[in-house]
Amino acid sequence: MTANGNAPSRIAAQRPRRSVAVFSCVALLGLVLDRVSKLLALRYLSLTESRTVIPHLLSLRLLRNPGASLGFGSNSTWVISVLAIVACIVIAAIACRATSMAWIVVLGMAFSGAAGNLIDRVAYADGVLNGKVVDFLDYGWSVGNVADIFLMCAGVGMVVLVSIGVPWRMSGRTADADDGNE
Repeated sequence: MTANGNAPSRIAAQRPRRSVAVFSCVALLGLVLDRVSKLLALRYLSLTESRTVIPHLLSLRLLRNPGASLGFGSNSTWVISVLAIVACIVIAAIACRATSMAWIVVLGMAFSGAAGNLIDRVAYADGVLNGKVVDFLDYGWSVGNVADIFLMCAGVGMVVLVSIGVPWRMSGRTADADDGNE
C-alpha cells in the first residue's frame, strides 16, 4: 500500500481491464485465425481431393461436418449449437471473474474454439442452428480445423493448470503479489 492509501484500489481496478483485454485479444486472435483459415479452405480445397502436407501425418481435405468431434451428434446439430452458446457464455463469465492470467489465456482459447465452430453452425445453416462446420485438417483418423486446435490446447492447458494447482481466481492479496505490488 502506498502512503496515500489508494494504490490497492487502483491496482484492483486495472486488473479487470487487463484481464478483459487479454481474454479479448486471445479470443479475437483465435477467431480470426479460424475464420481466415476456413475461408481459404472453402476457396482452395475440394470435397473430392486431398492435398498431402506431411505424408502419413497431415493432409488438407475439405469436409462439412454437421456433428461434433469425430462426427458425433450429426443428427443433433442444433443441440451442439445450443451447448456451444451456453459454453461461450459460461467461459466468458468465468473469464470475467478469473484473476490468473494463465487461466484467462486458456479460457480465451476455449472461447475462440467454441465460438469459431458456432459461427459456422450459424453462418452455414439452412434452418435453426443446423449449419455444418468447415473442417480441412486431415490427420488420417480425424478431420478438424483451427477452432478445434484452440479447443484442444485449451483443454490440455486446463488439465495442466489444475494438475499444478493454479487457481483460476486468487485472493486479493495473492493477486496483488502477482502484479508485483504488495
